[in-house]
Amino acid sequence: MCQSPVRHDRHPFRVTARSLLVCIRCWRPTFAPSRVLLFTKPLVAAALMIAVLSQSAGAALPNILWITAEDMSPALGCYGDSYATTPNIDQLATESVRYTHAFATAPVCSPVRSCLITGCYATSLGTHNMRSAFPLPPSVGGFPSFLKDAGYFTSNNVKTDYNTSDSARLTDESWDESSATAHWRSRKDKAAPFFSVFNLMTSHQSRTMVWPYEKFQTEVQSRISPVDVHDPATVPLPPYYPDTPITRRDWARFYDCVTAMDQQVGAILQQLTDDGLADDTIVFFFSDHGSGMPRHKRALFDTGMHVPLLIRCPPKYQHLVSASAGSVTDRLVSFVDFPPTVLNLCGLGIPDHMQGQVFLGDNVPAEREFVFGHRDRVDEAFDCARSVRSRNFLYIRNFMPHLSYNQPTAWPDQGDIRGQIYRLTDRDTMTAAQWQFAGPSRPLEELYDCNADPLNLHNLADSTAQQSLLESMRTVLADSIQQYGDRGFIPESLLQTVDDSAHNNASERHVDAVRIAAAAALKSGLLTEHELLKLGQSPHAAVRYWVMVGLGRMKMTWNMIPALLTSLADPAWAVRIEAARILVENENPAAALPVLIKATGQADLNTVLHAVRTIELLGDKARAAIPAVKTVAQRCQGLLPTETTATFVQSAQQDLAMFISFSANAFLNEQHNSDQPAP
Repeated sequence: MCQSPVRHDRHPFRVTARSLLVCIRCWRPTFAPSRVLLFTKPLVAAALMIAVLSQSAGAALPNILWITAEDMSPALGCYGDSYATTPNIDQLATESVRYTHAFATAPVCSPVRSCLITGCYATSLGTHNMRSAFPLPPSVGGFPSFLKDAGYFTSNNVKTDYNTSDSARLTDESWDESSATAHWRSRKDKAAPFFSVFNLMTSHQSRTMVWPYEKFQTEVQSRISPVDVHDPATVPLPPYYPDTPITRRDWARFYDCVTAMDQQVGAILQQLTDDGLADDTIVFFFSDHGSGMPRHKRALFDTGMHVPLLIRCPPKYQHLVSASAGSVTDRLVSFVDFPPTVLNLCGLGIPDHMQGQVFLGDNVPAEREFVFGHRDRVDEAFDCARSVRSRNFLYIRNFMPHLSYNQPTAWPDQGDIRGQIYRLTDRDTMTAAQWQFAGPSRPLEELYDCNADPLNLHNLADSTAQQSLLESMRTVLADSIQQYGDRGFIPESLLQTVDDSAHNNASERHVDAVRIAAAAALKSGLLTEHELLKLGQSPHAAVRYWVMVGLGRMKMTWNMIPALLTSLADPAWAVRIEAARILVENENPAAALPVLIKATGQADLNTVLHAVRTIELLGDKARAAIPAVKTVAQRCQGLLPTETTATFVQSAQQDLAMFISFSANAFLNEQHNSDQPAP
């Protein structure tokens, strides 16, 4: 019996030399060295014999080309956006199958890349928080390694950012070449099939929003024809933005970036044609999540999760794609489906650890009913939300509804459009659409009819007519959280401890601590005060943490105070910090602020980040923490200079130091400014 983690039953009559070589690689660790020598040679000989037969009996394996754009919703002419100038991608659409229901697994890049390289939800791996340094189970690797074993040349140009401490391992095992010059043209054997990825940064948030406008003009806008520059006066502004000249200018700027990106796509496709490879290559074009603009990136709305997906399949491989060129499909697909689908297109088995569903190639199962999304910490901004998307409806569960959709976040806040939203945030003057994003909190649950309400502006969660659907979506979400072993409900300061107890073993992904934490999170927003206080006696730290989050949503009562004061001495810092936050918010700082101040001096930077971010959001109520925050800012400056840009991945400690600095400096600047006389 083959001990490979690859499932071979999908192709019982298509075992090739390459498949056998994959088996050999996976078999090796299960044999003693002498048996390896004994069994490997005959298997290799058999593999080579089948290889000869395969070459004469069947068509060559397809090349696979991925072109990914960063931070881009379907703002393309082929998706009906008449303001977009995207002639190359629009032409590609006429030659491709256009997917109208393709979705990211997260509304931010690093967790998405963790999913795309492994074929697993980042939440099941512990890589769900932005810039995670969580280790992967040894059994989980980069899916391109299976293509390499099958004889493919693999290249990645250039971004990795796999959101794990195992990024170097993933890169090494996945790519023959990963660099700014990586290209299918680098393969020595020009007859070898290739899997090549090109990651285009031109539409990234840094270009569309964060860079100073002059830098954008010099480095992006100058690359497109003057006639293609988008006029801010005519830009179709979304209703959730305030209509100001700066907002219009930056929204038009996003479209200019998309036009420049479109030119890059055209150049790559032309190279494929020039090399005579277009008829041998299946092309995927997609973006990593929604645009980098406010209410898109970082949000589980369709504006943050819905992505364009075009797949061009040449005639010789048309049998692998059920739809014809130029057609449109509403099949639901998720990024977690991409790795197994590529392996299936190449006639390879699917590793058992992969959680996605094949949607192209042989033996395609019935299409999925739902896709799932997650939102967790991004930089210094803590959050926890999950989504379920069917073909027609979107359900969002906000596990931290006390936090705004528009949390202050240092790096994107450099964008002028963010400043406009902050400046104009006023319940009396903003429209309902604008307040939904800019307001101080969110609903516990959101439900949207995406056909009638594509921008997800009208929450139906309280609609009597939709209660049956709401309950159904709740159940689907709860089942998916348990099925995929969602680790996102364990605070980061506790997560490594839980993982160590499971020996980092993939087979223990559903350890009790993970299940129990998820169950507590699902309950926390629905239980009464009495039920929460009773649950707070749990021996599990993550459960006590979610009890604090649940109590924080409620109006303070006398019954809560003893439990909150007791929790200030909880063994878990995550519980202490949340209890302190509630007390300070409700004008009970005497015992609570010292706890937050002490937390800023802990060795674990995850705890420090949690504490400093809490202090930042408490603002004036935490003024007594100013000396402690100054100290921690100096500590982090020693680990990583504050001028280091957030777009570069550092070490785990350096990334955390950067995020702590973001919060610490934001708090200190705000307190300094509040001391200044009004102009």
